[in-house]
Amino acid sequence: MPELPEVETVCRGLAPQVEGQTILRVVQRRPDLRFPFPVQFKKRLEGQRIERVARRAKYILITLSGGDVLVIHLGMSGRISVSAATRTVSAAPTVLGDYIYSSGSNPVHDHVVFYFGNGQVVTYNDPRRFGFMLLYSQKELASQPMFRGLGVEPLSVDLSPDYLAARASGRRADLKAFLLDQRHIAGLGNIYVCEALHRAGLSPQRAASCLAARNGQPSARLQMLIPAIREILEKAIQAGGSTLRDFRHSDGAPGAFQDEFLVYDREGEPCAKSGCSGTVRRIVQSGRSTFWCPSCQK
Repeated sequence: MPELPEVETVCRGLAPQVEGQTILRVVQRRPDLRFPFPVQFKKRLEGQRIERVARRAKYILITLSGGDVLVIHLGMSGRISVSAATRTVSAAPTVLGDYIYSSGSNPVHDHVVFYFGNGQVVTYNDPRRFGFMLLYSQKELASQPMFRGLGVEPLSVDLSPDYLAARASGRRADLKAFLLDQRHIAGLGNIYVCEALHRAGLSPQRAASCLAARNGQPSARLQMLIPAIREILEKAIQAGGSTLRDFRHSDGAPGAFQDEFLVYDREGEPCAKSGCSGTVRRIVQSGRSTFWCPSCQK
């Protein structure tokens, strides 16, 4: 499942290709993906100009000139590619979000194709069909179940020490589960929580309340955690995400951030933190694998 850096990479690659462009035609090749397509899906999209491409949590939001927002989730195997309508065989499409399985590049899985006025063609390919596309008016978007109650964006100024301390104060849940709760921080996933906690030197098994002092003010631990979260996400975005199941970013090259993992998927290996002689361990928390170093994460 793509995490925030992978989705952000797709958005940053797609935006300059389609913002300001008009959708001339939509080819919809099946009635559903994970969910049925919205009623009159093609009709509501054709003739609309793309005003903005953005991300909220792990969703791609495409704002249309008529007031609707196209919501796209890549699921487990969704990919978005851009090509020219008259491209030659040798001119391969630019892949913006690519989770390729054995049949991931097979055109039989090209379920939706968008044709734009500037000659660009945007194709959504999804072998497993766990992704989805929904349409909401801009006014009703925030009230939809998938967006209602979402926490702040981790790369925004809204993720402040005061905000997170207020959320964490008195919480008995373990720190990792707290950070994965989308009601607190939107879009933060398993890989990057493991990596951020390691960089901040915090045990994933600590109670979330450790982020707040007794008076409710941000603790010293929290002051280390927020910069670690931002650093890990920014580095992952710059690297084009992580190649899990062959994720590829906007120029077709694989995401490279997995080469910089310090703990994730490194069970039994020496801790990569300078000066630490510990060994990375794996535990299971709430059904998810947690990788951490007991020696330097306290």
